[in-house]
Amino acid sequence: MSSALYSWGRYPHVQQTGHACHWRSQLAARLDDVVLEHGTTLPFGNGRSYGDSCLAVSNHVVQMRSLDRFIKADWENGVLLAESGVTLGEILSIAIPQGWFLPVTPGTQFVTLGGAIANDVHGKNHHLRGTFGNHVLRFGLLRHNQEALVCSLGENPALFAATIGGLGLTGIIDWAEIRLLPIRSSQIDSTVVRFGGLSEFFALSAELDHQHEYSVAWIDCLAKGNNTGRGVFIVGDHAQYGQQEVDQRLKLRVPLTPPLSLINNLSLRFFNEIYWRVHPAKRTRQRSSYEPFFYPLDRILHWNLIYGRKGFQQYQCVIPDAVAELAIRELLGAISASGQGSFLAVLKRCGDIASPGLLSFPLPGTSLALDFPQKANLGRALFSRLDAIVREAGGRLYPAKDAHMTGSDFRQAYPAWEQLEALRDPVLNSLFWKRVIV
Repeated sequence: MSSALYSWGRYPHVQQTGHACHWRSQLAARLDDVVLEHGTTLPFGNGRSYGDSCLAVSNHVVQMRSLDRFIKADWENGVLLAESGVTLGEILSIAIPQGWFLPVTPGTQFVTLGGAIANDVHGKNHHLRGTFGNHVLRFGLLRHNQEALVCSLGENPALFAATIGGLGLTGIIDWAEIRLLPIRSSQIDSTVVRFGGLSEFFALSAELDHQHEYSVAWIDCLAKGNNTGRGVFIVGDHAQYGQQEVDQRLKLRVPLTPPLSLINNLSLRFFNEIYWRVHPAKRTRQRSSYEPFFYPLDRILHWNLIYGRKGFQQYQCVIPDAVAELAIRELLGAISASGQGSFLAVLKRCGDIASPGLLSFPLPGTSLALDFPQKANLGRALFSRLDAIVREAGGRLYPAKDAHMTGSDFRQAYPAWEQLEALRDPVLNSLFWKRVIV
């Protein structure tokens, strides 16, 4: 049975037909069938990639979500082996009661294990733990018309490096083994304070990042003048005492897709002003469950639908340390001048821990991520200006979030693309790869 699938941003609005596989033993045959009928395909996890990196050129994908079994767990050493369709949230549901947590997590727990590897996701503790790929011990890789492979630093190391951050192009990950992070409690102790401008963010980051496991900031991307870059700075750590409980809070749901985006300039300015003012002007200690700290938007299922039928694009870049404050100030100035703001605007510092992946996104610097309702001139007007600033600063965009990057910008920012292309399974191709590799 097949199903209709889209990327999370629903832009480009290209429907994918999903061909599910329920048993690893049947995966090779499933891949053969899809390739025989449609020529090329792509593995598809839970559809949390924002742009077109999860969309197959053929519009037919091998749907991996149903491969969701846990295979083996070593709770003494925190090593977990699972099928690639397991979500990070499902991993947490069995790991937390045993005193373990994900070593690295992105801003949603609904990413699959295979998707976390293929996009080499990162989180609020990149400065201490690196990317998800730094904690992958090995995985199984299925390539068309080949015997199943095991990839690790010692076995098939070239494919191991190409697959981490390889956007699903080197083969289909059918299982993976990862190392977890020990915790004493599922609660998070955090310190929260609002700041008045971009320079204050960098001062807070320099002071506090190295003292805490997690660090992130929300910023008001519409603020101007002396308030440019004002926001809310948050650092946190796993609590040293408390229960090891899985968060079971009730989820809300967006019931339908409105005809127009509910995110507009009026609602954004109101939200940003209120959100900034309700947070404390002095450093304040707080304790919360892990879900609101790591996954605030996961409380609202299908929140992507609030952007309406046209969808949205996320713009996420990383700027090297040497020019980060200057370039990000220029980026925020361009965004504010355009009047096209984002209610989800996240600023965080990345560390210098190298990923084993060839196409890993983070570099030592500062990452800025924003969501924009899709408009006809978004790419030509705003994104082209932002791209020029990132390019001049020596930064790069995140392929997992991208739907507009030019081929020249991609190839300049990710020079290892040629190694990935040499190892790409010829039957696997995405709209993203077709767009950036000419």
